[in-house]
Amino acid sequence: MKINGPNQANFNPYKSHMQKQADVKKEINREDQLEISSQAKQLQESEKPYAKRSAYVQQIKNEIASGEYKIDPDKIAEKMIAFWSKK
Repeated sequence: MKINGPNQANFNPYKSHMQKQADVKKEINREDQLEISSQAKQLQESEKPYAKRSAYVQQIKNEIASGEYKIDPDKIAEKMIAFWSKK
């Protein structure tokens, strides 16, 4: 039997533990990625033609701010009844 002393070159009892720590560090160092699909890109570009709608919304905002916006309760009631009577 041959004994080479307490520091044998091929024996490391902590090798598996060190490997687990290295794997955890690799997972921590990963960066988040974001991919935007072609459909999402089309939706972003399709918002541009809504200038007419945004002008309408801005007009309503201006009327509300100036106090000129009028609410028709009869029209609101009719639309609520129509909405809730659908089945």
